[in-house]
Amino acid sequence: MNESAPKYSLADLSALAVLDVDALCALYTLEMTGEDFYAALADRVGNEEAAVLLRRNGREEAAHARRVERAIAIKLGREFTPTAEMLERTPITLPDNIGPDLLRMIVQGELDGDAGYQRWADNEPDPEVARLLRLNGREETIHGRRVEEAIALIS
Repeated sequence: MNESAPKYSLADLSALAVLDVDALCALYTLEMTGEDFYAALADRVGNEEAAVLLRRNGREEAAHARRVERAIAIKLGREFTPTAEMLERTPITLPDNIGPDLLRMIVQGELDGDAGYQRWADNEPDPEVARLLRLNGREETIHGRRVEEAIALIS
């Protein structure tokens, strides 16, 4: 792992066919930030039932990060603890009111996330890392379905 490795944006990660350790470290941070993202959405959505669905997605995003952490350890062949840099979450900026249009974009983002995870898993030589990536991907589609439920609740 390269401590001075360049930061990967979501677009950078999405363009990769294979995830090396540095990319997995960036993915860990992205997934941890997903917890904050969904919490911020829940706080602004204006419907408690929808907020419950969104917060559940956030908790699962943090679980995705823990799977990515396990994948890093497998690739390194040793125990791994996230660095302080990896634990720094990206600040979330959202409008005060969340409506169906924004949520529809999030649904698409989750579906795209599943496709990305499946592609990374398809190209991953380690079967256990591939399994972890596939699990995360499948849950991204579930997140999209929950966001669709939230849309129905606020519409």
